Amino acid sequence: MVGIVLASHGDLAAGIRQTGSMVFGDQENVAVVSLKPSMGPADFRAELEKAVAGFEDQEQVLFLVDLWGGTPFNQISAYLKGHDTWALVTGLNLPMLVEAYSARFDASQTAHDIAKHIVGEARKGVRVQPEDLEPAEPAATAAQAAPKGAIPPGTVLGDGHIKIAAVRIDTRLLHGQVATAWTKHVNPTRIIVVSDGVAGDTLRKTMITQAAPPGVPANVVPIKKMCEVFKDPRFGETRAFLLFESPEDLLACIEGGADIKDANIGSMAHSVGKVVVNKVISMDQTDIDTIERLKSLGVKFEVRKVPSDSSENIDDLLKKAKEELAKANQA
Repeated sequence: MVGIVLASHGDLAAGIRQTGSMVFGDQENVAVVSLKPSMGPADFRAELEKAVAGFEDQEQVLFLVDLWGGTPFNQISAYLKGHDTWALVTGLNLPMLVEAYSARFDASQTAHDIAKHIVGEARKGVRVQPEDLEPAEPAATAAQAAPKGAIPPGTVLGDGHIKIAAVRIDTRLLHGQVATAWTKHVNPTRIIVVSDGVAGDTLRKTMITQAAPPGVPANVVPIKKMCEVFKDPRFGETRAFLLFESPEDLLACIEGGADIKDANIGSMAHSVGKVVVNKVISMDQTDIDTIERLKSLGVKFEVRKVPSDSSENIDDLLKKAKEELAKANQA
């Protein structure tokens, strides 16, 4: 695995590593080197060499640095000489780090491969609102500018069957961990939030579509519409990441005809009448009954917040929920 060194003036590198862990989970082979006011170039270089020495494999190292031309950059540039397999990228930001983490899952990727790839993703992560403040894009050619129009009903694309990249139950729906870590992990062409409530809420619907990661559009559809999509041959070239707010919505979709056999549970928020079963999941009796019903229909569950987490056992969580509810009812 490519080793990653985050380097910056002050505590920027340490802070972005911590934030990256919140989004993507804790990562191995990542080191932080910070230039403190009391340090000189030689001190920084010594810390740099110490960081790299801590990697088990020092053949492939990627340096993500805050500023071109600063002391961290200058020292790393000099350090790179004689190490032809290493690479350096400046402009350190969170999209860059998350993309680098994701790229490392492919063991064939070298430091040079990842460096080349993440530059574009880091630039895409720089956005602005209001959107009319965005710099104008270069004028499109006539062919590019021409609208594609709606696909006529009955048109068969691909094999005529929508592909499901992943299904996730998450009270927060499309948020940072989903837009970055999970989207990179499952590689969908489209994110679809399936919710009657959100589909009828203009504000929430707008916020979700705006939270979509670059290059992966997001849509919000009611449950009935999603059931229709499973039968619509126009979606044969779509690889979808489906997000549900609750197990109940997932069950309604499956009972409506959706062919779903696997689901990830990421979070189920606490509310009145629910008991806590782990840090991010709370259940009431309805949730328990629904998940057990889904299991009887052949749905297999994994329980993990981010891709790098190990999955918890759903049966253990259901057992704990039942025990905690029994205690609460006796109180």
